[in-house]
Amino acid sequence: MAKHKIYTMSFASVYPHYVTKAEKKGRTKTEVNEIIRWLTGYRQEELEAHLEKQTDFETFFAEAPQLNPSRALIQGVVCGVRVEDIEEPTMQEIRYLDKLIDELAKGKAMEKILRKP
Repeated sequence: MAKHKIYTMSFASVYPHYVTKAEKKGRTKTEVNEIIRWLTGYRQEELEAHLEKQTDFETFFAEAPQLNPSRALIQGVVCGVRVEDIEEPTMQEIRYLDKLIDELAKGKAMEKILRKP
């Protein structure tokens, strides 16, 4: 099966779009980074290293220190597809991140975005 084109895109090429989307709605780059760290378990220095190395999405998620088990609570539609129904693991991780950034841009509280009880 052919790999999805987005897997080979560098995470760093999409990251500025996440930040721009958030900032247009009055949110911050710091909040974007917090979401990414929550989802993947990366420390800030590790996240910055991946941005610098232009790591592709597949590697970025494959090397994540600790994918947050609470990410399974993320539900909803991104790009017309329900994230909880995506069967391909890497694509699901990408869409989880997209959904979290969408929630940030829509003004949702960080506690809710990060699925804190």
